[in-house]
Amino acid sequence: MSQTWWRGAAIYQVYLRSFADGNGDGIGDLAGLRARLPYLRDLGIDAVWLNPWYPSPMADGGYDVADYRGIEPVFGTLAEAERFIEEAHALGLKVIIDVVPNHSSTESAWFKEALADPARRDRFWFSDEPLNDWQSIFGGPAWTQVPDGQWYLHLFAPEQPDFNWANPEVHREFEDVLRFWFERGVDGFRIDSAALLVKSDTAYEDLDGVHDVYRRWREIADEYGGRVLIGEVWLPDQERFARYLRPDELHTAFNFDFLSCPWDPAELRRVIDLTLATHTPIGAPPTWVLSNHDVTRPVTRYGRADTAFEHGGRLHGTPSDLELGYRRARAAALLAMALPGSVYVYQGEELGLPEVEDLPDELRQDPMHARSGGANPGRDGCRVPLPWSGEEPPFGFGGGTPWLPQPESWRKLTAEAQRTDLGSMLNLYRSALRLRRGLLGDGTLTWLPMGERVLAFTRDSGLTCVTNLGPTPVPLPPGRVLLASGPLDDGAVPSDTTVWLT
Repeated sequence: MSQTWWRGAAIYQVYLRSFADGNGDGIGDLAGLRARLPYLRDLGIDAVWLNPWYPSPMADGGYDVADYRGIEPVFGTLAEAERFIEEAHALGLKVIIDVVPNHSSTESAWFKEALADPARRDRFWFSDEPLNDWQSIFGGPAWTQVPDGQWYLHLFAPEQPDFNWANPEVHREFEDVLRFWFERGVDGFRIDSAALLVKSDTAYEDLDGVHDVYRRWREIADEYGGRVLIGEVWLPDQERFARYLRPDELHTAFNFDFLSCPWDPAELRRVIDLTLATHTPIGAPPTWVLSNHDVTRPVTRYGRADTAFEHGGRLHGTPSDLELGYRRARAAALLAMALPGSVYVYQGEELGLPEVEDLPDELRQDPMHARSGGANPGRDGCRVPLPWSGEEPPFGFGGGTPWLPQPESWRKLTAEAQRTDLGSMLNLYRSALRLRRGLLGDGTLTWLPMGERVLAFTRDSGLTCVTNLGPTPVPLPPGRVLLASGPLDDGAVPSDTTVWLT
């Protein structure tokens, strides 16, 4: 694969706790992931992205990192991580890991040093009193007091103290962490909360100084050749967003506008056009994402009367027509995969899993749930362990009781049940990803006029994609049908259906 493999790649997100359990303790791990690597190869993806696998007290699913150069013992060992990278590469798969540079864990060596010795506190944001009235992104105040009376900043949970990026030591530490993992063969990093690192007393998002950090990181990535830096950047201003993708900064960034877009032709067209207009002038490839470990699964979201996504659980538990959601999720998958750039698949998306909304409160682990006093259900509903095989839980996930319970109804959605069903979501994804590798990915698109309720375009390879979001079938343009998200209606494209033609 070329130095620019990431421009058109299909990247599969593994939430390690919930992917596959190799040792029977009910928690996914590296042994389980390694055993399932052939499944990922056969799915047709190019790279695997893992959420944090570092030692962590798990106050926020591993995003509270205690040691950036180790592996959480629940998941395995550093030697096992190195073997996983080798085995993935042997199957032609790239490996991308999360790096969390905005904050650490209160259990990290640096923070423990800071508590013990006030002279070592300048790696974090300590102050004699809160410098402002900021609220934590997870709810509640963003400042917590330590026993000697000082306060420290945490934009997320109190267990996640924010680094002070005005300190050169912090810069050196993370540059070394990048090298540590690049030396072990990692092909790239997804940068958590990438716009939040640099702060003043009055602002913490998208300050100019953050770009100096990424210019230096890009130099390091370029030293190793073919490595990629991917930003988690939530910014409403597209011009500001584009600055992260300048040729000497990050390679790509997540497209949250597309992820949160409602199932509406005008809105989707607006977001696609805006995305292309932002990325094309700077030569950066867009990314297309339908779901991840933080958001409601598409099958549930698209089955609601309100199909937009926003954080906060406003729509949690509102009625969802899962049959409609399933049909739209299939159509959305083919639409996303046909667009120019790279595409992300969150584990379980290829199985058509719905959100699990009826988890018992006492089993919920997301700090969003606890810190909102239960008002926000949190993100556990999209993190339920995957169903692999069998007729009852744990559905081949592993030997023990899974850390979150799987619904009985998932017996129809196991990878095993779907493998032999030609009409299954799994086989739709496998067919689409196989075709995509040869015909889609990086490049441009040309819109075709097929009415305001239809999104239709042709790609560089000559493949045409037609998505009908209107209530009535529309005639197919001329060409041979390669793949359809659902059955055609006497040669026409039914409502909530996507067709690929050549």
